[in-house]
Amino acid sequence: MGAPKKKGKKGKAKGIPVVDGLAPKNMTKEQVEEHVSRIREELDREREERNYFQLERDKIHTFWEITRRQLEEKKAELRNKDREMEEAEERHQVEIKVYKQKVKHLLYEHQNNLAEVKAEGTVVMKLAQKEHRTQESTLRKDMRTLKVELKEQELANEVVIKNLRLKHAEELTKMRSDFERQVREIEAKYDKKMKMLRDELDLRRKTEIHEVEERKNGQINLLMQRHEEAFTDIKNYYNDITLNNLALISSLKEQVEDMRKKEKHLEREMAEVSLQNRCLADPLQKARDEMNEMQRRLGNYERDKQILVSTKARLKVTEKELKDLQWEHEVLEQRFIKVQQERDELYKKFTAAIQEVQQKTGFKNLVLERKLQALNTAMEKREVQFNEVLAASNLDPAALTLVSRKLEDVLESKNTTIKDLQYELARVCKAHNDLLRTYEAKLLAFGIPLDNVGFKPLETAVIGQALGQGPAGLVGAPT
Repeated sequence: MGAPKKKGKKGKAKGIPVVDGLAPKNMTKEQVEEHVSRIREELDREREERNYFQLERDKIHTFWEITRRQLEEKKAELRNKDREMEEAEERHQVEIKVYKQKVKHLLYEHQNNLAEVKAEGTVVMKLAQKEHRTQESTLRKDMRTLKVELKEQELANEVVIKNLRLKHAEELTKMRSDFERQVREIEAKYDKKMKMLRDELDLRRKTEIHEVEERKNGQINLLMQRHEEAFTDIKNYYNDITLNNLALISSLKEQVEDMRKKEKHLEREMAEVSLQNRCLADPLQKARDEMNEMQRRLGNYERDKQILVSTKARLKVTEKELKDLQWEHEVLEQRFIKVQQERDELYKKFTAAIQEVQQKTGFKNLVLERKLQALNTAMEKREVQFNEVLAASNLDPAALTLVSRKLEDVLESKNTTIKDLQYELARVCKAHNDLLRTYEAKLLAFGIPLDNVGFKPLETAVIGQALGQGPAGLVGAPT
């Protein structure tokens, strides 16, 4: 019994803890209290850590539960989606089968309709061909009958035409003799009138042409004088500007040279003063006086230097202004040359157009005069023939009245021809005036005043006064 007790004592001795290298028996009260407080702190810290880890474990457990639930929900949703997709695929397959059956039915109906339409078309074509053949046969029969009738009518018409030609030849011979007699009488009556009218028209035309040429020459001389005066004014203006600029540049150059000379002189004086300051060993008062003098000179030098800088800046500005003025002068000269060239080209074109129109009008006037001369000669010849016929054949008064009426008809036709010729002349003059107006409008559109043309255009206003003007400035045909 005593042995095991000894062993227990030994075990207790072995299990006694050691604190800070001391046994609890050997520790003082203070050391034990410190040890207890330290152990309590460690216990509190261990409890806090245990609580923290427990909270973390609870959080992780709740998160795991939540994610597990979400995973199960997602799996259920996935299964539902798979089921819906399978159902949709089945529905789609069913719909495809239905549509295929519908397409088959439609193709079958289409083929049946095509067969029916083809059969109907063949029947209609056959009927149309039969109708066409019958119509063609009837038309050929009608053509044969019409050809026979046409030949008969042609034969009848040839006989009628022969008879009419004979009658017409007889009437023509009678009418020709009557007309020749009437023409002679008319030519005898109206020859004097035509001569008088021609003389009056020639005099009027010559006087009007002379007046128009005088006005044109006066306007050309006046416009040339104005252009020369304007050109001399522009030339004098730009010469004055260039002379003033050159004089200003020369004066500024002289000022710059003077400033440079002053600067060199001041530099020389500065060098001399520096040498004097080094070499001379005068009293302090003399050195101060010299220093004050040099400071004063230095101030003058700085002021002169600033003046030189300002003059250089002004010189640059004036040179720039001179370049700008030269450039503007060159631009204005180029513009002036261009405007002169345009004016000369327009003048040439206008003169060419006027000459062409004048040639055309002159040619037409000559043609009309020749026509009038030919008509007069023909009238004279016919008058002679008519007088001879009247002298040879003693006619009744009734025949004379008939001849006079026919003669009046011929005169009316001749008067209408004269009016037509006057209308043609008026139309030519109107075209000439319209050309002048369009040319003036083009000049105004290009910004060229009408006074710079160099002459006054020839506008024929007499014809417009004699024959009047239609609406919109057009010449009306004679009634």
